[in-house]
Amino acid sequence: MRPYLDKSAPDVWKAAGEYSRAVASEAERRGLSLQESEFIKVRASQINACAFCLDLHTREARSAGIPQQKIDLLPAWRETTLYSEREAAVLAVAEAATRMPLTEESKADLSGARAVLGDDTFAAAEWVALTINMFNRISILSEHPVRPRGDDGKVLS
Repeated sequence: MRPYLDKSAPDVWKAAGEYSRAVASEAERRGLSLQESEFIKVRASQINACAFCLDLHTREARSAGIPQQKIDLLPAWRETTLYSEREAAVLAVAEAATRMPLTEESKADLSGARAVLGDDTFAAAEWVALTINMFNRISILSEHPVRPRGDDGKVLS
């Protein structure tokens, strides 16, 4: 079992948390809603197969008011009209920022997202995507466990 990165360097982990809070605050200031941020976090975590972050952010997404159906259909968001134009834009940002290097298709997606979101909100979405990708990697490398939960969201003993 590898050491948990957050436990092995607590000062770095604390700084990562401060950075994440700064990104969240700036994202909100630049017009990115909490729901839009959670869409980005869930979709990037799905692509990265980060179970710990998926467990956390699907709960956060529901708390932010995202309907369960939209969470369930995220892997196929391009195949449905269920998502608004802004939601599709932030999901495109999440995918492009997670799947590197940029392809011509992802560059086109980013251009379209920027047109929908405007420069400030678009940049905020990119920062949120960059940040969740960092946390996905920390949790994956640390092998953070996912604890079983009941329907109420509480950890089972």
